Amino acid sequence: MAANDSFRCEVAKGPDDDQGNKVTVVKCHGRLVSDATAQLKETVKPLIAAGGRIVVDLAGVEHMDSSGLGALVALKVSAVNHGYCILEFDNMTPRVLELLRITNLTQMFSK
Repeated sequence: MAANDSFRCEVAKGPDDDQGNKVTVVKCHGRLVSDATAQLKETVKPLIAAGGRIVVDLAGVEHMDSSGLGALVALKVSAVNHGYCILEFDNMTPRVLELLRITNLTQMFSK
């Protein structure tokens, strides 16, 4: 299976949250590795520009390498810099959580 075929994102609109923010859920599936990071960024960056609350659901991510981690960090920084977007990462697998722990990035991704 080619690397770009092993990762995909599904975007779904959710109900507004308690603060009135529109909510968009991005469900990720597969291997978040170097060849897949562009797809994730291309999916999430326009959502950041639109504002609201974005929840990136990582429950379906089987594997993530340093490039995948870098993409998550870049998206989080972009959301913080824009200031009118709340970007959250949800349902992180134990492997992803361990990668965050050993890179001392756990606080950056906590709610």
